[in-house]
Amino acid sequence: MTWQPDRSSAWELFSRFTTEPHLVKHGLAVEAAMRYMAKKHGEDEELWAVVGLLHDFDYEKYPTAEEHPFKGAEILKEEGYPEHVIAAIMGHAPYTGVPRDTIMAQTLFAVDELSGFIIACALVRPDKALSELKLKSIRKRMKSSAFARGVNRDDIRQGAEELGVELDDLCLDVIEALKPVAGQLGINP
Repeated sequence: MTWQPDRSSAWELFSRFTTEPHLVKHGLAVEAAMRYMAKKHGEDEELWAVVGLLHDFDYEKYPTAEEHPFKGAEILKEEGYPEHVIAAIMGHAPYTGVPRDTIMAQTLFAVDELSGFIIACALVRPDKALSELKLKSIRKRMKSSAFARGVNRDDIRQGAEELGVELDDLCLDVIEALKPVAGQLGINP
């Protein structure tokens, strides 16, 4: 029998390791972005969503570069996740040396940091609304190292480049992707 992506099993695993609200929101955001991008590319939405949800599931317990996502990969292997899922998750962390040689892996890398950045941009708006978020504002905040200082702008730019898309277009895609789960993220659609 071939492994099938299963959101409920992925959620159970995610919830076993991730309890901090900001990390839960990040997992949900990247899951939504991956689902949206899979649909856009005609790929398996459930598979991509599971990869997005689980990409940082080990981070709360294993936050160092020596452990994350290596410990997570070990756990995923024990849980029976296939190698292509584990490889995509490993590839989202540039320091692992795992190549992003599939569109799923490239997309995960591209939307990971960007999802958090888009949410941060929405949160500073008086209405906290994604629908009112403008590219001009996102570009301006990208230039400010004081804003969302934990977000790696180089990774965001490299992610768009690896996908072969304009950063503005990727931003618009992530904004659209986050709207269905906005309430869970503490922002408005």
